[in-house]
Amino acid sequence: MGDTAPGDAATHVLGIDSGGSGVRVGVARTDVLGGSAGKPPSWSAPLTWSSSTPAAVGDRGIDAAGLLARVLPAARELLHEAGARRLGAVCVGAAGMATLGDDLRARLPDALADALGVRRLALAADAVTAYAGALGQRPGAVVAAGTGLIALGAVPEGSGGGPGGTEGVGGAGDTSGTGDTSGMGSASGTGGTSGASVTSVPGSASGVPGTGGPGGAHGPHGADARPRARTPPATGGWRRADGWGHLLGDCGGGAWIGRAGLEAAMRAYDGRDGGSKPLLARLEAVFGPAAGLPGKLYPRPDRPAVLASFAPEVGRCASEDPVAEAILRAAARHVAEAAEAVCPRLESSEVALTGGLFRMGAPLLTPVREELAARLPGVRVTEAAGDPLDGALCVAAALAADGLRLPRDPALLTVV
Repeated sequence: MGDTAPGDAATHVLGIDSGGSGVRVGVARTDVLGGSAGKPPSWSAPLTWSSSTPAAVGDRGIDAAGLLARVLPAARELLHEAGARRLGAVCVGAAGMATLGDDLRARLPDALADALGVRRLALAADAVTAYAGALGQRPGAVVAAGTGLIALGAVPEGSGGGPGGTEGVGGAGDTSGTGDTSGMGSASGTGGTSGASVTSVPGSASGVPGTGGPGGAHGPHGADARPRARTPPATGGWRRADGWGHLLGDCGGGAWIGRAGLEAAMRAYDGRDGGSKPLLARLEAVFGPAAGLPGKLYPRPDRPAVLASFAPEVGRCASEDPVAEAILRAAARHVAEAAEAVCPRLESSEVALTGGLFRMGAPLLTPVREELAARLPGVRVTEAAGDPLDGALCVAAALAADGLRLPRDPALLTVV
């Protein structure tokens, strides 16, 4: 499909989502998207293509040529199937865009213009497309949790927050530390390159008082202490908390919960305090004899994903096991801390939860909602309207309509 005369109205937009769980492409009509109006995605299901193989990473970061070789044929087929006459804009959302996106920024604009005739392109970090998929262009905060966990807050232009920059808590940075937030099956990255995490220092790995470490779920503050993070001003720009990878953060994410559950199981195996026999039984059912777990886990290059795979077992045990319940309560505190750190203080602000971890349901969502109500009274907690691919389509639609109000940031969202 080539570009048409400048006077012709754009009929469709293209979104590309490149993450730890694979690559997806979507095409949607511009007249059924809510991006320019500040609403979350509200279309009937777009036409989509997906691959479970993530984009390759080489010396120049994410391999643009390899990604284009896969997505361009899919995009052409989807545009043909949709009967698209003119493509208005494209948004590419990618995990690791800030630190691994040099090749994408260098090659995608000309390649997409030549192949698809499009002149409007947005390049976004995956946390930004997760935000747009969840809240559209409304002010608030999104907590994306899968293998890892990151919170991102924003005050889009025209939301009453004033100009400002990225001086809020956390600052902008790479979001590759989130890992795969669509599920819990791929390893999280090593985290970002700027900003400061505001989550507390984890005293014990399991986050449960009494299971080792100097203070349980909140380190030296103790399990019940709730030191407040610095209140973000209601100004423009992105604010980030956590997403630093499983060694430095991702507190409350899938790998964090899974590791806490496995630690409690090993404590029961040893006969130490803070152990959980139900979690030990689940460990042995999933991984085999407990004594053999280190030999299976430590050589794996995808250790975060392996740890996260045990998080659902913690959820299944929580209704009858106080240790599992306490792990999820501690995780909920971390989720709420991250949201509190980035959520702008506006009457219209919302908090949305997105990512595969929250599919655990009530065992995690109930304490998360309780913690959010305590830390952010009056802020509405809402279901995410869509996923990162929906967010890419939302950004593309707003860009096509000259209505993109999400903050520009050299690491998180650029328009070329």
